[in-house]
Amino acid sequence: MKTVKNIFFTLLLLGFLTPFLVLGYFLVGEDYDISSLKEYKPSLTTRFYDKNGEKIANIFQGEHRYYAEFNEIPPRVIEALLAIEDTTFFEHPGINIDAIFRAIIKDIKAGKLVEGASTITQQLVKNRLLTREKKISRKVKELIYALKVEMALSKEEILERYLNEIYFGHGYYGIKTAADGYFHKKLSDLTLKEMALLVGLPKAPSTYAPTKNYEISMGRANRVIARMYALGWIDEDTYNDALLETPQVFDDTLTQNSAPFIVDEVLRRAAEFGIDDIKSGGYEIYTTIDIRLQEAARDSLKKAYDMSVKRIDGYIENDKRRFAANPDLEVQLDVNTSILNGALISLDSKTGDILALVGSVDYQTSSYNRATQGRRQPGSAFKPFIYQVAIDLGYSGATELIDIARTYTYEKDGEELKWQPKNYEKNYKGLLTLREALVHSRNLATINLVNDIGLSALLREFKKFGIANLPPDLSIALGSITLSPLELAKYYTSFANGGIQVEPHLIRYIDKGSTTVYEKAERTRFITEETQAYIMTTILQDVIKKGTGRRANVRGIELAGKTGTTNNNVDGWFAGYSPTIETVVWFGNDDNTPMHRRETGGKIAGPAFAMFYEEVLKLYPQIQRKFEMPDGVMKVNINGKEEFFSDTSKPPRVEAEVNSEEMLLF
Repeated sequence: MKTVKNIFFTLLLLGFLTPFLVLGYFLVGEDYDISSLKEYKPSLTTRFYDKNGEKIANIFQGEHRYYAEFNEIPPRVIEALLAIEDTTFFEHPGINIDAIFRAIIKDIKAGKLVEGASTITQQLVKNRLLTREKKISRKVKELIYALKVEMALSKEEILERYLNEIYFGHGYYGIKTAADGYFHKKLSDLTLKEMALLVGLPKAPSTYAPTKNYEISMGRANRVIARMYALGWIDEDTYNDALLETPQVFDDTLTQNSAPFIVDEVLRRAAEFGIDDIKSGGYEIYTTIDIRLQEAARDSLKKAYDMSVKRIDGYIENDKRRFAANPDLEVQLDVNTSILNGALISLDSKTGDILALVGSVDYQTSSYNRATQGRRQPGSAFKPFIYQVAIDLGYSGATELIDIARTYTYEKDGEELKWQPKNYEKNYKGLLTLREALVHSRNLATINLVNDIGLSALLREFKKFGIANLPPDLSIALGSITLSPLELAKYYTSFANGGIQVEPHLIRYIDKGSTTVYEKAERTRFITEETQAYIMTTILQDVIKKGTGRRANVRGIELAGKTGTTNNNVDGWFAGYSPTIETVVWFGNDDNTPMHRRETGGKIAGPAFAMFYEEVLKLYPQIQRKFEMPDGVMKVNINGKEEFFSDTSKPPRVEAEVNSEEMLLF
């Protein structure tokens, strides 16, 4: 009998000591590094916002996670979590001995691991430091890790890490991410039912995800609420109200990317600011974009593209019929509209803030950003820069220019060549005013104006615009330089902003936590006096009212701008502005082949410009609609036509008086 007792007590002692011996074995034999929890720096999602603070995209690497500091987490969330997961969290040292023994008994009865009895600390360890395999050795390591974590971190720090680390289904890591994704809410705005739903998810996120199994997730949330009520943590009215609530759940994509061209462009620029962890650093990027104008720009560009394709199809069908009747006719039957594309950029004329930027007619088909990366010849859209130089030198809209053909000889590679430029209409007017020459985009008058100013003098004056790589010959008069739509938009602010050129901006500032790591710097360049820029604006208004840009006209708002069509209709442009917003539109074939010969800048780009401003008026009816004439500008009626002058660009009558006085003095 005594022997049996000794055996019994020995076995009992071994049973009691075995867990501690096993713990000691693993504690001595392993290096338990918890530095990744002590210095907790998980991969975080970077968010993009428009100018009004509306989120336009998320980008992340691996795990989609927003970080919530402990003071951001409502106390009710903590209560709900503890009620369903770990009621004695604030009393135990990281492991719950009672729960472990209960689980062991259940596991022995079942003959397998059926209950884990994990505390919140253990769950954090399992997710951050260990695998999910169900082995005794892993469970022992989990206990040791949990004890070490509890000694190194406060209970609040453990809860903060847990609620940021845990997976909540639908690709959401962390409770702040889940609150935003499922409910489009901040943590502070969650209802009790929404909190209960969220804290109930980690047990089985795929099963309980409300986007997949709404009723099951509601049942789980109700069990959380019932547990809170049973513990006395909520009263009966709160309990009943929460049970009856049915929250609205959103089923969003993780990126929520409503402006992909903007995100791509910001990513390209991030390296310039020294940011190399943009996809994992948890930045908040506040762009200059107005998401409503971005959508209007995208839709306007696509509609103009569809209109062009339909027109071209009509041209071809008509030409086929004509060619069938007369095979000697010159027709264009091989137009490939699949390579036709476009871009649109719009910015605040005064600040340079980019309000909309669309790099192709369909991002899914082509993500190449033609607005910032594509470089094409602007054609006649470049002419206003030449005419602005002339106006700054004292020319006016009433100055007469010569519109006649000339032949120019030049030498290239030892060979003498001839250049015979023509007007688009293939005619010439003889004499016409500077205003008429620009309004009707007369090539010959512009070339003769360049000759009159002097090519070398013009190139010197162009330095004030900051335009690089200007061709040192007369082809400059026809816009033979290559520019991106963004670059052209920058230079056009010289007209749109009253003679002050502004640098375009896409990013207002970038925050990381409480630190601002980048903030835009305003950069401006004085180009000309406000009076001289206004004279140019009045001419560009006439381009839209009665010139080549009539298709860009919009009722109810004053607009100014210029068309551009390059040789053989390779490129079609419209660059213009309202009193506050400037916009540049480009269309062309991606392989630099000609578009259909009837598709000009005015016909293809002008309608996109007009449709965009029609949407601007709908979205912002209070926008400034009329250009303000600055002090120092004189309005004079000449031969029944209104013309504008200044102290620099004097009326013809004043010039005549000065000339006669000079003759008398002589």
